[in-house]
Amino acid sequence: MLERDLVVVGGGPAGLAAALAARRSSVKDILLIERDQYLGGILNQCIHPGFGLHHFKKDLTGPEYAERFIKEIAETPGPGTGDQVPGKIEISLKSFAVKLTKDKVLTYLKPGALAEVKARALIMATGCRERTREMVHVAGTRPAGIYPAGLAQKMINIEGWLPGKEVVIIGSGDIGLIMARRLTLEGSKVKAVVEIEKESRGLVRNVVQCLEDFQIPLYLRHRVALVHGRDRVEKVTVENLETKATFELTCDTVLVSVGLIPENELIEMAGSPDPAKPTVPGLFVCGNSLKVYDLVDNVTRDSEKAGQQAAEYLRNDK
Repeated sequence: MLERDLVVVGGGPAGLAAALAARRSSVKDILLIERDQYLGGILNQCIHPGFGLHHFKKDLTGPEYAERFIKEIAETPGPGTGDQVPGKIEISLKSFAVKLTKDKVLTYLKPGALAEVKARALIMATGCRERTREMVHVAGTRPAGIYPAGLAQKMINIEGWLPGKEVVIIGSGDIGLIMARRLTLEGSKVKAVVEIEKESRGLVRNVVQCLEDFQIPLYLRHRVALVHGRDRVEKVTVENLETKATFELTCDTVLVSVGLIPENELIEMAGSPDPAKPTVPGLFVCGNSLKVYDLVDNVTRDSEKAGQQAAEYLRNDK
C-alpha cells in the first residue's frame, strides 16, 4: 500500500491553500487528490469579480483567484536552496475518494485503477453540495427545467448552455443572486427571486449588484408553493406567507438556491461525526466541508491554518 506523509482531499480553494501552507511549513511528501479534471473547484465556474479583496487586495474573478494558487503549487520548490524537484506537491486529478478508515487509509478511484493510500496526516477539503428542491418540499410535478443554482452556473459558464429563457429563483443565497444577474446578461428574463425569510441570505453587495441594479423583484416572506408543468416547467404559484395570498408567474425554468450541505460522509465513515472536532488523530477538516463560508478569502485564511496544524502534527508524530 502507498504511504504518504500528508494527503489532501479536494483541490478547490481550501485544499490548495492547505497544501501550500503545509508545504511552506516544510512538509515535503504531499499528495493532493481532486475528483475533477482540473484544480480550482467551484472557483472555475465563478467568472464574476469579487474574489481576493481581502487575501490579495485585488478584485479577481474565481478562475483568476484559483490560478494564483495553481501557479504557486507548480512553482513551489522544496525547503532547501536549489531544491526544485523533491518536495513538489503531487496532484492526482480525476480521482474520487470513496472510503476512509479510522487508520487514515483512503481508497480512491483514479483513471484505470482503484488505489489505496495510508496517510500519516490527512486534510479533508471536500467542500459542500447544494440543497435540492426535495429538501425544501416544493410541491408540484417533476418536469424538466428545475436546477440547483450552482449546476445552472456551471452549465452557462463552463458548458456554454443556457438553462432557460424565463426563470424564477427559489431562495436568495449568493449563488442564486449571482445567477439572476448572469442569466439576465445572457438574455434570459428573471421573473423573481422568492425568499421565505424576512431578509436575503446573500451578501448585501449581491442583492444590490445582482437584483436592484437589474430591477429584478425580490419577494421576501414568500414561497413557491407549487410548480406546474408536464414535460417542461410552465409556471409557479407563489404564496405570501403573511397574508396567504397567491399569484402565478409563468416561466420555463426554476433555479433552487436554498443553501449548502458540507460533504462529510468520508469523515463520518472514519468514525468522526463532528468535522469541527475530529476524533481521528492527524485528521484535519477545512473549507466548506468544515462550515459554509461567505467569502473565499476566509476559506483561504482558515485552510492555511489547517495546513500549518497538519505540519505541526507531523513534526510531533515521530
